[in-house]
Amino acid sequence: MLELKAEPLTAEAFAPFGDVIDTRTADWFPINAGRTRRYHDLATVETLGEGARTLISIFVSQPVEIPLELDFLERHPLGSQAFMPLHEERFVVVVAPSGDKIDPAEVRAFVTDGRQGVNYRAGTWHAIQSVLERKGEFLVVDRGGEGNNCDEHPLAVRVTLV
Repeated sequence: MLELKAEPLTAEAFAPFGDVIDTRTADWFPINAGRTRRYHDLATVETLGEGARTLISIFVSQPVEIPLELDFLERHPLGSQAFMPLHEERFVVVVAPSGDKIDPAEVRAFVTDGRQGVNYRAGTWHAIQSVLERKGEFLVVDRGGEGNNCDEHPLAVRVTLV
């Protein structure tokens, strides 16, 4: 079984897998007569393949227990997938670079601080939604349309927190 310690999520550490969505480190500009800050273009949404379209959904996830034990990772080869917590829910992120096989030496685990979201690049292997402490609600932006956009790869992983 692959043993991982989830490290704090940073944009630099997560860059090989996608984007960290965090208004605290993003540029903004005023809109709506100066009453609103627009944090613009926080992640690259990828929708690949014929007939692809962007979906916006809400996921409601039950909390996991730590150590988190996983049996597989999944990927979406035709589009990115973004998760943004709506109520400052912390969650565990387990990722591996895209490719046909997963190299256990390249699997990483992160833990968000509750105000950070993630955007997995198309093809990035990742764990299922793993919210900590309490039920979580997430705004999710991903791809809809024709084609198989979910692959699973068996991999036994145990994740603890730093």
